[in-house]
Amino acid sequence: MIFKRYIPRSLFGRALLIFVLPVIILQAVVAYVFVQRHFEGATRQMAGVVAKELNYAVEIVERTESPLDAQARLDELAQPLGMTFGLVEGAIVEPRAIREFYDVAGGAVEQAFKRDVTRPLALDLVSDSRMIDARVQTAKGVLRALIPRDRMIASNPEYLLFWMFGTAAGLMAVAVFFLRRQIQPIRQLAAAAEAFGKGRDTPFRPSGAEEVRKAGVAFLDMKARLERQIEQRTRMLSGVSHDLRTPLTRMKLALAMLDDAEDVDALRRDVDEMERMLGEFLAFARGEQGEEMSPVDPARLAEEVAADARRRGAAVTVLATVETPGDPTAPMRRMAVKRALANLVGNAAEFGQRIDISVRVTRRFVDFVVEDDGPGIPEAARELAFRPFERLDAARNQDKGGGVGLGLSIALDIARSHGGELSLHESERLGGLKARFRAPR
Repeated sequence: MIFKRYIPRSLFGRALLIFVLPVIILQAVVAYVFVQRHFEGATRQMAGVVAKELNYAVEIVERTESPLDAQARLDELAQPLGMTFGLVEGAIVEPRAIREFYDVAGGAVEQAFKRDVTRPLALDLVSDSRMIDARVQTAKGVLRALIPRDRMIASNPEYLLFWMFGTAAGLMAVAVFFLRRQIQPIRQLAAAAEAFGKGRDTPFRPSGAEEVRKAGVAFLDMKARLERQIEQRTRMLSGVSHDLRTPLTRMKLALAMLDDAEDVDALRRDVDEMERMLGEFLAFARGEQGEEMSPVDPARLAEEVAADARRRGAAVTVLATVETPGDPTAPMRRMAVKRALANLVGNAAEFGQRIDISVRVTRRFVDFVVEDDGPGIPEAARELAFRPFERLDAARNQDKGGGVGLGLSIALDIARSHGGELSLHESERLGGLKARFRAPR
């Protein structure tokens, strides 16, 4: 659609356009038809009559023998015709009409006089707001006639247009005020839904029209169901954790009582692996939902993650960039984001020797970028890497071993709970994998 780019994107702008545009078009059509058909038509007819009277006065002047006689005859005509006549010497050098550009009725008078008066003519519709000064060239000089404006113009159309457009503007202002109040509940609903999608709890109370209230109530019901589902899942997994860790503990005690042997060592490793898998699975399923949002300094958080990785022997460098003045903090779940970054750094340390953490803070979002110099992940397998329990060790380095396959899944879940995203790319600087964790501010 060719006009799509000019259509407002907001509901308030579109509703305002739907209301205002027909009113403006209606006012324009009414003004055009009324002015063109009524004012101009009536003014031309009345001005044509006055122009014929002016021609009659010119004929009387030219039939007289002297200017004095002509002036006497003009004085006799002045009262019956309702004009003031005068005969002056000279000639009209430049026939023209002086009027304001917005004087629509004056334009109709000018056209009627130019059509009916065949002699050189000069009109002045500006000097006196109540009189029209018309001058016509005759053989005995210039005939000057002062004609009352109301003889040719029934009333000024400017006043009608002023009241018409003024009243319409006043009514539109009142309508805009009430329209804004009707749109406000929809904006509040959209803000509450957006905040809930980013993991923030914003107070919301349904208000406005009946349809908007129903949408607000439906949103609150959906939000309550999701929160109950998350709470039930967390409680269930807590019970599963307790039930599974108890037999695992008994198995570890039983294995500790056995003599060292190759089969016993293998069983111990399997039990440790099961315990680690259980811990990571529970962390993934729980999703850090109980933590509240708080202001967090992204650069300091990255330094903490890097310090923890350095204690485990990884070579990590942190590069921070702040592109917005003022407070550099951003609202987020501190422990959840730290866990996501730790998972990304842990994956990078497992398959690479050098790790760079870049932090970029702008007015709208926060970027954490973790890069390594490992073998990376092929582009076709990057989407698969986000699936739970998917292990792409063959795509990286099989000799280094691998995790359970939940590190990227947990990081992605945390990014989405903040209303952000997690994406994988190829590192241009180090040649390995680049993971970008983006969260809105």
